[in-house]
Amino acid sequence: MIGSIVNQRQQEILSLVQQRGFVSIETLAQNFNVTPQTIRRDINALCEQELLTRYHGGAGLSSTVENVEYAARQVLHLEEKRKIAEMVAKHIPDRASIFINIGTTTEEVAKALQNHTGLRIITNNLNVAAILRSNPSFEIIIAGGVVRQRDGGITGEATIDFIRQFKVDFGIIGISCIDAEGTLLDFDYHEVRVTQAIIENSRQVFLGADHSKFDRCAMVRLGSISQVDALFTDQLPPPHIKAILAESNVALHTPTLSIPQIERIAIDKGS
Repeated sequence: MIGSIVNQRQQEILSLVQQRGFVSIETLAQNFNVTPQTIRRDINALCEQELLTRYHGGAGLSSTVENVEYAARQVLHLEEKRKIAEMVAKHIPDRASIFINIGTTTEEVAKALQNHTGLRIITNNLNVAAILRSNPSFEIIIAGGVVRQRDGGITGEATIDFIRQFKVDFGIIGISCIDAEGTLLDFDYHEVRVTQAIIENSRQVFLGADHSKFDRCAMVRLGSISQVDALFTDQLPPPHIKAILAESNVALHTPTLSIPQIERIAIDKGS
């Protein structure tokens, strides 16, 4: 069961592998100060959940063409996602219009928005609609299209056409991967096309991504991190990502740091 997936060490192992692509058993044993046998048991447990693939001497990502199972993503880095969600929610005013796309991080954002007033929400995520429907001041509009059984996401040409009928204040999106060049990547071509439409039809785009998404790989290109207005994450990004954010004037928000777009240029030049 998913609940048995991960103790804290296994979560950290998965995070390291997501960041580096491959990590040796020896490196992991030294990092966590445990025996190689303990690390092998952890890797075997993660491989049984299809979260990692075991290779000679270590472990790597399972696939660049298929994401981690939805139920597993719901519990991975949950506290980090909640922190991100709280930050995003603080930047959404009452009575705003917003898009919210598919993803476990954006579902946490929906939970953090529950006490707002008068929001108008357009979503292609049935879970987001279910989370927000208890607030009587909200107007929730669900995009038409094909419902994915595995996670309640809605995609397809009808979804894209529907999204394009609106122009909203904020587009709140999640992503599976951000590579070293700042490219936003995901696993599902149909999902990516809907998110591209959300970006095109939002006055401001907020990206929520926990630290495990950096330098990870996936198959489908969504766009560039330079296309978003603000990145909300739980840790400072790697230096090369920070440089791209600065060059593109993308605001950066972490639990310990908030650099708005206007201020960042002066801060970076002075550092």
